[in-house]
Amino acid sequence: MAEQPIAIAIHGGAGTIERDQLGTEREQAIRTALESAVNAGHAILEEGGSSLDAVAAAVRILEDAPEFNAGRGSVLTNQGRVEMDASIMSGKNLDAGAVASVRGIRNPIEAARLVMTDSPHVMLIGEGAETFARNRQLQFEDDEWFKTDFRRDQLEEIKSSDQAATQLSEDWYSTVGAVAVDRDGNLAAATSTGGMANKRWGRVGDSPIIGAGTYANNRTCAVSATGHGEFFIRHVVAYDICARMAYTGKPLVETADEVVNEVLKDAGGNGGVIAIDQHGRITMPFNTAGMYRAAIHGDGQLEVAIYADEKGHSPEP
Repeated sequence: MAEQPIAIAIHGGAGTIERDQLGTEREQAIRTALESAVNAGHAILEEGGSSLDAVAAAVRILEDAPEFNAGRGSVLTNQGRVEMDASIMSGKNLDAGAVASVRGIRNPIEAARLVMTDSPHVMLIGEGAETFARNRQLQFEDDEWFKTDFRRDQLEEIKSSDQAATQLSEDWYSTVGAVAVDRDGNLAAATSTGGMANKRWGRVGDSPIIGAGTYANNRTCAVSATGHGEFFIRHVVAYDICARMAYTGKPLVETADEVVNEVLKDAGGNGGVIAIDQHGRITMPFNTAGMYRAAIHGDGQLEVAIYADEKGHSPEP
């Protein structure tokens, strides 16, 4: 019998990402961080580690990288604070954990995983989630540690623009995430975000919501989403992709593209997903100008890309 393939994909957010906007230095920093994260996750898989360990490790690196909207480098709320969300799910047994609107936790994905493993719950929020994380000795940082000049300038720009009232510009939200399959054929997905820039009223998007921004089931696939969360919640995007595979028997590539570029797009929702099946087949569709993404496919090929016109790896049928 052929050996069970291992594979991993990650994303750092989708949106209006144009070459003339990033600049050479920032683009290189983003590509380097993506490659570092996907390599870290894949190294765990190569050593026989679990897909849960792999996606958590990849997301931790992205949370610590200030170029992305998660952990350090998260967007700022209307009050200039950092409020973060994260979730993780096992495709083996559908165990899941999530945290929402947390502050100070250096790596929210670790808190989400502890909710899954060390509590009877799926989601904890706010101060309760922070207390839970402290009781389990997770690392905390001061508020200022999370903030970057880029995000401070971004918030100022939003507040001075006509978009401030609607908060719908795709320039101002993104997410990080990872999906993987391990040697045992187990799937996992993880997602983490700082949410939407200039958010108010305790707004929470799709990232910590199982079925909307994150879902994994060994029967079908694992999915992590990025984009305008309200649309991903309404259309239960991550679960819908998995469910359509189960109900129709269509391959992952076709199913994910249908949801992202038809269902979401027709509804006015911007964003994308990364998804993987048990055979290590990866797809990363998006309906925006770009999506920060990387993958190491079942054949071992590395892919790192940002823009929509970058030719990616062609998965096996």
